[in-house]
Amino acid sequence: MAYQVLQPGDTAWRLSNQMKTGNANVGAQLGATTMGARFWRLRPGQTSTRHRHRDEHELYLLLEGTGRMRVDGDLVTLHPHALVLVEPGSVRQIFNDTDADQLWFIVGAPPEAEPVSTLSPPDVLAYFYPDGPGARPAELP
Repeated sequence: MAYQVLQPGDTAWRLSNQMKTGNANVGAQLGATTMGARFWRLRPGQTSTRHRHRDEHELYLLLEGTGRMRVDGDLVTLHPHALVLVEPGSVRQIFNDTDADQLWFIVGAPPEAEPVSTLSPPDVLAYFYPDGPGARPAELP
């Protein structure tokens, strides 16, 4: 088939492994193989992992709320429909230090050769999570 459709009511959401943040892996649900795509719903006080990728570019689109993210040493504040493209190798983290929900749509390509969850050598995990997989931004306690 030349296309796939995923209706909002059919989207499967789950909590992320590390930070327990709500997300929907819509890329996988649609059968995408050349890119990843997820919705992330950050409640007040929630964050994604502070991470980077070796080969994957990530495009962040804030759909709802006032968003904040740190890319390498820069702190960026975003408003709905703002976009940020993050290059491979740059450390990035979205977080919610407001009192309202945020909804993000994040697309990455090309996908990493192996899912980070399958990697085990300490030096490999240290590359993807330079401060450990549970690091929180200074803005959140």
